Amino acid sequence: MTNLSDRRVLAINTGSSSLKAALYQISETQLLVLSLEVSRIGAADSHMRITDAGGAALFDRHAPVSDQDAALQAAFDWLRQHDYLGQLHCVGHRVVHGGSRYCEPQLVTPELMAALQEWAPLVPDHLPQAIGAIQFVSRLFPVLRQMVCFDTAFHRRMPNASRRYALPRHFMDEGLKRFGFHGLSYEYVAQELRTLDGKLADGRVIVAHLGSGSSMAAIQGGTSIDTTMGFTPASGLVMGKRCGDIDPEAILYLIEQRKMTAQAVNTLINRQSGLFGVSGASDDVRELLDQESTNAHAAEALELFCYRAKKYLGAYVAVLGGLDILVFTGGIGMHASAIRQRICAGLECLGIVLDSARNRDNAPVISAEASTPGSRVKVRVLKTDEELIIARHAVKLLS
Repeated sequence: MTNLSDRRVLAINTGSSSLKAALYQISETQLLVLSLEVSRIGAADSHMRITDAGGAALFDRHAPVSDQDAALQAAFDWLRQHDYLGQLHCVGHRVVHGGSRYCEPQLVTPELMAALQEWAPLVPDHLPQAIGAIQFVSRLFPVLRQMVCFDTAFHRRMPNASRRYALPRHFMDEGLKRFGFHGLSYEYVAQELRTLDGKLADGRVIVAHLGSGSSMAAIQGGTSIDTTMGFTPASGLVMGKRCGDIDPEAILYLIEQRKMTAQAVNTLINRQSGLFGVSGASDDVRELLDQESTNAHAAEALELFCYRAKKYLGAYVAVLGGLDILVFTGGIGMHASAIRQRICAGLECLGIVLDSARNRDNAPVISAEASTPGSRVKVRVLKTDEELIIARHAVKLLS
């Protein structure tokens, strides 16, 4: 077995306009050394912030960052200048799509890179960035081992009814099926719940990962039973700039009657819709909440966001046959108490009753006491940690 003691693992998580990374020291567990985030990549006010394990800022600057390569270059330049790369043993990457072929973390090989290039058109806002990050690190450290973790892997055991579209059977055999995403986030939450709630975590759990990309998952016994995203991350809940569920005939209408190209429709449903499209103002929930009293379109966008989430929440309670724990995570899920309240309002019939003061304060547990009439479901607010899951998988794979 490889001795990883006193080695470091860097976990990289690329987004469409962001870069997150975390450096871990490997001993008996994965000990956080620092966290790094570059946000609003491509904008004039890009923000790069680096914090130590306690959250204290080591670097904090607003300056233009043109693209992902520039963000990676800035990050690695800082890490090198401050002597954080000397013990680097491996770099792990979050990769959104593993297709039907890959269900477990993998070391980077030419064969794997060819497969990722093949799937890139399915997730154009995420896979090219991950591929670029792998290639960047390869140029910087040609002999350093790299590995990838797939967001689809957590959902690989979903029942057939959850994975299949009602299309002729050969399409599923050819890979046209529901994969599900946000898997590293759900995996972290499922593991953390076992520490927090013991055996209750093996019961009926729904996790709402609400952010610029939003999804929900029904989990039982730590296994994904169903999730809102499907063949790509575009389906399911209303998101920042994605429309979520849409009638497939509406797509044909746009192409055949409105004469839109396939690329134009892709841009429409992935970058011009959701909260941004309905409000006509912003994809930022904080801004929309500030505007909703004077902007009817902002109010309507928030109403649609909460309605779709509530609808799926009720559906997943039915799928699970009840509910023991509801978890809110992601940027919106953690910080937008008004959104949580609106999603849960009227769900006392399902055992969901919030404590308004706890919810307002973003407390770890926001449900009313069990002694409150009708309160049967523990409702949690929990910060996810995809980078830690990447580091854990890297250590396991390399050991």
